[in-house]
Amino acid sequence: MTASGSDRRWPRGATPYLFLLPALVMLGATVFYPALQAFSLSFTQYELDLTKAPAWVGLANFERLWRDRVFWLTFRHTLLYLVGVVPLLIMLPLGLAILVNQKLRGITWFRMAYYTPVITSIVVAGIAWKALYASNGILNQILALLGFSDGIPWLTSPNLALWSVMVVTVWKGLGYYMVIYLAGLQAIPQELYEAGAIDGADGWRQHWDITIPLMRPYCFLVGVLSSISALKVFEEVYIMTQGGPLNASKTVVYYVYERAFQDLEMNYASAIGLVLFLVIFIFSVINLKLSGGNLPAR
Repeated sequence: MTASGSDRRWPRGATPYLFLLPALVMLGATVFYPALQAFSLSFTQYELDLTKAPAWVGLANFERLWRDRVFWLTFRHTLLYLVGVVPLLIMLPLGLAILVNQKLRGITWFRMAYYTPVITSIVVAGIAWKALYASNGILNQILALLGFSDGIPWLTSPNLALWSVMVVTVWKGLGYYMVIYLAGLQAIPQELYEAGAIDGADGWRQHWDITIPLMRPYCFLVGVLSSISALKVFEEVYIMTQGGPLNASKTVVYYVYERAFQDLEMNYASAIGLVLFLVIFIFSVINLKLSGGNLPAR
């Protein structure tokens, strides 16, 4: 009788939501509520005066955004970042995962070495790569030994700065996506490779006929994650170039930071952030549609 009465007082189906409640409260306070605030600010004129409420201006911020030459420049840089980084982060980690999935002596150390950049602070990584790219850094010293005495202005050339920052993003993400692929590789039954060997397929032919088709859901997952990461890149740009030279490496998220925290135009920064959110949402939906919703569980 007691148990039955307890069941009537507390629905059994509500128990999982009770465990989720603390996380939902934290997400609501730190993610969802600020996002709604930013959404509302994008339609207002906001001043840093607590005695005045934000004034409703409708679509004025978005009209200004449409005419903003710097915004479209940063948007183009962000799309270039997407095109330059994502294909590499789909293909290179898969190759690394195939290599470190071999049963060789000491292979665990190679896995650790490839994963080390992932656990390295982006601040430390950015400072280290900035030193490598310096005019008297190791890279230019090696080029000087090879006869290129002038060196290469990696971070000070408008034509090279963005590409140089992309290298850091790829280097930092290789190990993370390699682990995702490695989980997928280890889920492939070994019997398939044995059957392929009986049919005469060996070496890279096995990977072409067996591994790559079965890893397609993981490729789409990596594509979604790396696309989102590329579209909201900020730390590398902030640490290494701060958007320079001549705005050549400035991305949309860095432009949001610049408007919000340097120019204190919170309303305009919120409008830019809303546009970026819509772009990320569209890219995510396209990736999900292309994958047919067949993504592996993380």
